[in-house]
Amino acid sequence: MTGYLSIKAMTRSLTTIKLVALREQYEQLKPRIDAAIAAVIDRSAFIAGPEVAEFERWFAAHSGATYALGVSSGTTAIELVLRALGAAAGDEVVIPANTFIATAAAVTATGAQPVLVDVDERTGNLDPSQLRDAVTPRTRAIVAVHLYGRPAPMREIADAAVHVPIVEDAAQAHGAGYRGKRAGAIGVAGCFSFYPTKNLGAFGDAGLITTSDDALARRVKLLRDHGRTSQYEHAVIGQTARLDNLQAAVLRVQADCLDDWNARRRQVASWYREMLPSAICPPDDAAGVESVYHLFVVRVERREAFRAHLDSRGIATAVHYPIPLHLQPALRHLGYAPGDFPVAERLCREVVSLPMHPFLERAHVRYIADAVGEFLRG
Repeated sequence: MTGYLSIKAMTRSLTTIKLVALREQYEQLKPRIDAAIAAVIDRSAFIAGPEVAEFERWFAAHSGATYALGVSSGTTAIELVLRALGAAAGDEVVIPANTFIATAAAVTATGAQPVLVDVDERTGNLDPSQLRDAVTPRTRAIVAVHLYGRPAPMREIADAAVHVPIVEDAAQAHGAGYRGKRAGAIGVAGCFSFYPTKNLGAFGDAGLITTSDDALARRVKLLRDHGRTSQYEHAVIGQTARLDNLQAAVLRVQADCLDDWNARRRQVASWYREMLPSAICPPDDAAGVESVYHLFVVRVERREAFRAHLDSRGIATAVHYPIPLHLQPALRHLGYAPGDFPVAERLCREVVSLPMHPFLERAHVRYIADAVGEFLRG
């Protein structure tokens, strides 16, 4: 896989090693993607067509879940699952303090209240030891986020919160594995985002719900399409939350590359671990866990100086995420204060995402590692 200047050329210019490689992914599959889009346009049928049904069949088989139900976004996926579980005003839903705000937004959209718990220092995922005090008789569900593509400790979460449904926020974990199962087939339901930068990305917003619960699947099917039981009969109040045919067509073509792309991401992660100091790297996978490295996140002090140094070497970086949920202005009403979730706060001060995508070569990782070493020695 290519698409970048040589390392020698990079030393002569500020050619950026990109964080993601959307153009390269498209170019790899351009004839097939263009043909799939053209077929939808030629038929002029954009909603509820065969492309959606085919992609849903593929994703269900790939994940190991009985059902895969396309929806309009990953955020909507979480909201619909929680609504299908009965979440409403007066209920609580437990979520980690270190995640993108969409997880909390989906909870609040149901009328329920997010209850935050701190996260594991090494992985950034929900810390099961924090659950016992967070779960109450009002707890309707727990949303376990597979942060950065690393599965959360689902067995330990289930042991700590018996009889509480566990929903997987698998927005960053397409194809990730946990104890013989894939993300989306571990909890009561899995919620996926196909935002363009994801491991499997659409050409816009899109999402999907996986489940093997027949009743939950029936409820989601109603909720995603205005509660429709026939053209003009509606059993419940739902919403417009369907996956459209154009996005499904693009996703189905790219889906054939998902496993290869994920394997390539794991190779890039192994190069990073080989070349970077272990003290700043995320931990390797535990036994039975297979990450898909949506992001490769290191921890450094003097983060802005670190990012500026890499930028001066033509290396793109990002921060996922700089503000923990309890310090977000939009969630001030939850009543949390600075210091309530110290691990999440530390992570949010120190994390930096390095370039991670299937088109990185070993030489690119060496160039990045050399630049990181320069900063750390300096």
